[in-house]
Amino acid sequence: MAIFLTILLIIVAMALITVVLLQSGKSAGLSGAISGGAETLFGKQKARGLDLVLHRTTVVLSVLFFVLTLTIAYFA
Repeated sequence: MAIFLTILLIIVAMALITVVLLQSGKSAGLSGAISGGAETLFGKQKARGLDLVLHRTTVVLSVLFFVLTLTIAYFA
């Protein structure tokens, strides 16, 4: 059981790294450097398309990573 959970943890960790690296930066380009976070804070722009899918996938994988880590620590 521990070997299966460890292998699953490694797969989830690799997927989490990949998904995080695929995401675009929050303040990409010169407009992000000038206006800072005000554009995203006060603007009506919401994440759409691929960015939304990557964000939700990151949340799911991070929760799964946390649960698997605690489970492995409990059984060890």
